Amino acid sequence: MQEPAPQKIIIDTDPGIDDAMAIHQAFADPRLEVVGLTTIFGNVTATRATRNALHLAEMVGHPACVAGGAPVPLRRAPEPPADFVHGPEGFGNLPAPTPGRAADPRSAATYLCESCAAAPGEIIICAVGPLTNLAAALEHDPAITRNARRVVVMGGSAAHHGNVTDCAEANIWNDPDAADSVFAADWDVTMVGLDVTEKTRCGPQDFAVIAKQAPVIGGFLSAATEFYFDFHEAKLGERICFMHDPSAILAITDPHLFGFEAMPISVICDGAEIGRTIAGGVGRRDVSVAMQVDSDAARARFMEVVATADDRAAARHRESNLKTTVIGGWNAGRNR
Repeated sequence: MQEPAPQKIIIDTDPGIDDAMAIHQAFADPRLEVVGLTTIFGNVTATRATRNALHLAEMVGHPACVAGGAPVPLRRAPEPPADFVHGPEGFGNLPAPTPGRAADPRSAATYLCESCAAAPGEIIICAVGPLTNLAAALEHDPAITRNARRVVVMGGSAAHHGNVTDCAEANIWNDPDAADSVFAADWDVTMVGLDVTEKTRCGPQDFAVIAKQAPVIGGFLSAATEFYFDFHEAKLGERICFMHDPSAILAITDPHLFGFEAMPISVICDGAEIGRTIAGGVGRRDVSVAMQVDSDAARARFMEVVATADDRAAARHRESNLKTTVIGGWNAGRNR
């Protein structure tokens, strides 16, 4: 029986330690074809996010396009980057990377619209940062609601719960106006929020195992997460980390691990509860909201996939070298 074609995705991201986990998870999973990465402010500045995304792709020889996105929210003043969570450069205490290639000249919004238009119904947009780029894409070309297969958002919470305030999750809180426009648009949206992402946890021992199995990528993630563990230990008294962004990738590859409920979602855009996601909204289509998760199975699947990251990268490099050799030989023969 023929294997199904990999699912095409574009990851909209602000890397970020858990973004790096999710991106390397996606790069390593043969069920996914990462078409591109679009970048956004949040965990780091938009400029650093673009640099970090380029670095993550280069680490594994991945050809994914990287397009830089919005540096500030739609309307409100920007908040400082969350360097106390992710470190000054985004990867804990690791130094700033220096990628060897440049970003795509298009804006993230233009890239999203053009990519989805070129492959209508094929690409899932997986947004694991503030939703400003997606709101800008809706403005740039409203047809993206028909051209994108669907949107998976890591953000929000169906419960009265938050991680920046007592009721607001960070990605939504960073640009509530953009988030509300994304949830109001006429496209298929899945919300993977704190209702499930805080139920799946990893510890240093898990990343030590991954580092042993995949010394390059696993070693990088293990080193970066030390800062992340420090933050969670200071806040929670436990040396763990929540699997926020990896859960959004798992909702695409392994939806059976989650329980979903259908409800319209709105975002409070001002006042004391700014950034809160609430069920309801006149005339809005339902959002598929993740409400339950098999956390042990989700953690195990994440570890299983990322443990293969070095092998997948090596295979990608071999394939690239083979293509270069074949093309070089063909050109040499043609020019005789």
